[in-house]
Amino acid sequence: MHFYKKNIQQLNIGLLGGGQLGRMLLQEAANWDLRIAVLDPSADAPCANLTYEFVHGDFRDYDTVYSFGKNRDLITIEFEDVNIDALFKLEQEGVSVFPQPAILNIIKDKGAQKEFYRKNAIPTAPYALVENASEIASCGIPYPFFQKLRKGGYDGYGVKKIKGIESISEQFDAPSVIEQMANLVTELSVIVARNNHGEIRTFPVVNMAFNPESNMVQFLFSPAGIPKDIEQKAENIARDIIEGLQMVGILAVELFYTKEGEIWVNEIAPRPHNSGHHTIEANICSQYEQHLRAICNLPLANTNALMPAAMVNITGEKDHQGVPYYQGMEDVLIMEGAFVHLYGKQQTKPFRKMGHVTLLAPTIDEAKNKAKKVLQTLKVLSQ
Repeated sequence: MHFYKKNIQQLNIGLLGGGQLGRMLLQEAANWDLRIAVLDPSADAPCANLTYEFVHGDFRDYDTVYSFGKNRDLITIEFEDVNIDALFKLEQEGVSVFPQPAILNIIKDKGAQKEFYRKNAIPTAPYALVENASEIASCGIPYPFFQKLRKGGYDGYGVKKIKGIESISEQFDAPSVIEQMANLVTELSVIVARNNHGEIRTFPVVNMAFNPESNMVQFLFSPAGIPKDIEQKAENIARDIIEGLQMVGILAVELFYTKEGEIWVNEIAPRPHNSGHHTIEANICSQYEQHLRAICNLPLANTNALMPAAMVNITGEKDHQGVPYYQGMEDVLIMEGAFVHLYGKQQTKPFRKMGHVTLLAPTIDEAKNKAKKVLQTLKVLSQ
């Protein structure tokens, strides 16, 4: 039985955030004839022309979020930086809010995340919490390290690599996490889902490669090409986190795999995630379908991979800003096993995520080679 007394097609569902994650969630929801209203501060957000009800408003504003959600059955998010106080009020008044506001309070704050890992024996990089730049020198974490703003950072923003005392002028003067640098083999991600009955399913682990200039994910590969025991350890950690949080919905768990054979949690995101886009074509169930199943308290689906896959993020070229033009699209579309997803953003700018391409192939090496070719071929320019 599902959690609601009405059929899911009758549910009045609200989504905070109208970006590309919401766009792909709406595309999946259409398969089940679900009606999802969207709130976003941008009038031309990627979701704007795909939803039956688009509300132009600030999802950080208490009154706007409360007004948007008060007559709905269910509220979910595609972005963590929303007004949590309004979500608490809606939850108290009987609206289902998934992920739950108390969990968003933890996840919005990288310091609170770290404290949750410590209290629940979840392995993570050694760290210290500081209030300002003057506390960094005595925090006990040796150079080099990463400084991460406790709030507001995402996609590589709000993160700095501090190499030594000579970099002191580069430090953020704000509440931050100071984190020991991992001796990395690679970075991994696990997408895990949980419904209100406590059923949990994980997607296979993926391996991520980052653009060194933007510090954003450039490629991901599935399977991850790591030892089976490391893969199992990563999946178990993801399960432990979502169970420890008692979270309902989908959770992305980003991990460091170190040369010492350890797995450390880096960060978590309580929503569909860039590291799960490939599941639309590459897995039996996509992360978006699984999220809908979880928040509607339906049985979770089989997450097995159908084929080896690689994904490449398509971002704006460095010297281009304005109305986008996608150069090389025809050359990519002719490639066997290539699936292009454009996000409908009206303006490109350097390193802005404008789309992704998933590549399927009989072997992961073939998928990787296709992904590298796509990166060289498909360029987001400005008209």
